[in-house]
Amino acid sequence: MQKMPIIKSGSEKLREELKHLKNTERRKVIEAIAVAREHGDLKENAEYHAARERQSFIEGRIKEIEAHLSDSEIIDISRLKSNNTVVFGATVKLYDVDSEQAQSYQIVGEIEADIQKNKVSVTSPLARAMIGKTKGDSIVVNAPSGEKVYEIVRLSYDTHPTGTPELLIRGSR
Repeated sequence: MQKMPIIKSGSEKLREELKHLKNTERRKVIEAIAVAREHGDLKENAEYHAARERQSFIEGRIKEIEAHLSDSEIIDISRLKSNNTVVFGATVKLYDVDSEQAQSYQIVGEIEADIQKNKVSVTSPLARAMIGKTKGDSIVVNAPSGEKVYEIVRLSYDTHPTGTPELLIRGSR
């Protein structure tokens, strides 16, 4: 089985979440179940059913994180030899030719991907289009709304995307 890549900071966040779920959330839900049982008949006890549902979610998330961590290979992006090309872990600033806005994205492992934080999965169409390209290259991404054309305006290998779109005036990139 092939190991899935994960950046070091992503691995650390998952381990923190796992620790929190095991040490804090598990205890809280066990206490909630105990309190709900004291209320009597479990068949019609909404608190009991909600606590059991929460317990199921927590245990499922614990198993999911443990599986991902065991199936992952931690990549230290500071040690990658990039030769100024887009590689796993890179933060890439793209200029959207149509909207004339720029946005930065970091290429991360599947479990770390979070578009709200501008972290895209290495297996996503956007990341696959960027991998191997260099600053100044144009890429075409097949999006649900149609083809999108971007220009790579900046690469970095040790920073995280800002999440703030920028309006770029042509020639000021």
